[in-house]
Amino acid sequence: MNRSSWLLRGLKFALLAVLFVAAIGFITMSLWNWLVPDLFRGPEISFPQTLGLLLLSRILFGGFHKGARAEAWSRRRKMMREKMESRMASLSPEEQEKFRQKMRATCSGPAWMRRAAPDEAQKVSL
Repeated sequence: MNRSSWLLRGLKFALLAVLFVAAIGFITMSLWNWLVPDLFRGPEISFPQTLGLLLLSRILFGGFHKGARAEAWSRRRKMMREKMESRMASLSPEEQEKFRQKMRATCSGPAWMRRAAPDEAQKVSL
């Protein structure tokens, strides 16, 4: 591609980014000025204040490293999977099936929907 097409794409991206930030800022400012003064007796805010509030909330609550956080969770998940696979490999097939049945009985769905484990079902029926 030639240089002018890359420049044009960059300008389009920058324009869309500015429009997106402006739209989000306007929507946030409108919602704030509609709700906060009536509900909490708070002040109305201007557009620059709204952008500052959005930036502050992003810094305080969102951070700027979503990719790194997702990567860390992915690594932990992979380590836990490998650890469980190595433990399961050391069990006999009968022990593996017994473990799977116990996990299905105790860890599948919400507590009120779980099936009772075979030992517990016998206790309940007595």
